[in-house]
Amino acid sequence: MEALFSPELKWLWSAALGLALFFPVRQLIWVLSVRRLQRRTGELPADAVRKSLKRHAGMTSLLLCLVCAAAWGSIVWTGGGP
Repeated sequence: MEALFSPELKWLWSAALGLALFFPVRQLIWVLSVRRLQRRTGELPADAVRKSLKRHAGMTSLLLCLVCAAAWGSIVWTGGGP
């Protein structure tokens, strides 16, 4: 069990954290984007626009979560900065 928490596996734990954060962060970014567009136009966006916003939110959250998880893994497992 102790081998799972070794510094050699920091990338595994970083990937697990990134995956765990991806879905809630994507949903949060998507909801904020839809609400911002709804506030600007005064009506709910069409399905095609919402799907487009969902794709954009997915890419943004993927990059954000991977960078944050890698920085977290670097700080926690090596004791240093990113």
